[in-house]
Amino acid sequence: MRFKAEIPYGAYWSTPFVRWQGSFAHLHSIEFAAWVARAELARREIDPKCFDYGALGLSVPQPHAFYGLPWLMGLAGAGQVGGPTLMQACATGVRTLLAAVQEIECGLATTALAINCDRTSNGPHLYYPNPRGPGGTGSSEDWVMQNFGCDPLGRHSMLQTAENVAARHGLTTAEQHEVVLLREAQYRDALADDSAFLRRFMTLPFAVPSADLRKTIGELGGDEGVSHSTPEGLAKLRPVMDGGTVTFGAQTHPADGNAAIVVTTPERARALSRRPEIAIRLHGFGLARAELAYMPEATIPAARRALAQADLGFDALAAIKTHNPFAANDLVFARETGVALEAMNRFGSSLVWGHPQAPMGTRAIIELIEELALRGGGFGLFAGCAAGDTAMAVVLEVGDART
Repeated sequence: MRFKAEIPYGAYWSTPFVRWQGSFAHLHSIEFAAWVARAELARREIDPKCFDYGALGLSVPQPHAFYGLPWLMGLAGAGQVGGPTLMQACATGVRTLLAAVQEIECGLATTALAINCDRTSNGPHLYYPNPRGPGGTGSSEDWVMQNFGCDPLGRHSMLQTAENVAARHGLTTAEQHEVVLLREAQYRDALADDSAFLRRFMTLPFAVPSADLRKTIGELGGDEGVSHSTPEGLAKLRPVMDGGTVTFGAQTHPADGNAAIVVTTPERARALSRRPEIAIRLHGFGLARAELAYMPEATIPAARRALAQADLGFDALAAIKTHNPFAANDLVFARETGVALEAMNRFGSSLVWGHPQAPMGTRAIIELIEELALRGGGFGLFAGCAAGDTAMAVVLEVGDART
């Protein structure tokens, strides 16, 4: 299948991702994303007035998030735009992209912005009133920490889902650590030549604004808080859960940041593209849900569904990116699909640069596009799991706009 909507080459961006409680911890995620969008659109000479639709993804509430996408677009200079605010945990990046594609596919819009942001730092503490409680007392929730630790359907943690999959497939701690070392080595390729790969879609050095966005208070040369593991260091780590296999070194870290992708018609894509001769076409999307408490397995059926819609097999793919909150994710994906670990996540992945949830998939899709462009084109797949044992996937193509 080939959707009508395309992504103009270069009409996307990502901030550096910053480990939680780091350099972005003081920033309101929606206001920050709008501030970045305004600057990045200006840098690409894209007029915010060209948009007629937007989809905002976030998974951690912020003050006034009720106003969501219309608020963000207004701050970004596109006050004429409406659209939904979506939340699908770590699958939100694919979900907002699909929302933009669908709107163009059915003729309700011509140019859309799929923009995603999250701040896991300083997650809100929510109070839920309960007039029928003892003395009228209610209940409370630490949005980030408690949801990391407990799926209300099965009362298990996200870590437990990785351990369940590791046990089912016989994944050892040593194997997981080998994946970590491989992914970190691939990420170092993105840092080569003064971070040449990252500079293809990321403004570096990145000016960190004050909370009111009126002045610069710092500067980042790239992602902040990335680990630099060694075989000896990883070997010293014990599994987090008694009797388990997953160490702190074999899982990602919470992070803050934002990322966005412009989606439009083929005709408008040529006008907004940095390289009009390149076409970025969407061919398939997939949604799947795994067995309760086996979240890392969900990427496999999601990927197969996206490939089926695109009428392709894994052997047709020139590049693959995955969301890997645990190294176990990539191990089981490789075993079940036959894709070599080395063939996945060229230039790094969320296992290395972090887990800001909603924008994580957006950045991975952007990196997939740029990897394909460096290869001279071809088909690529991104697949990522999400809370609730779900996953989403997308198949896209970087090719010649003249064909």
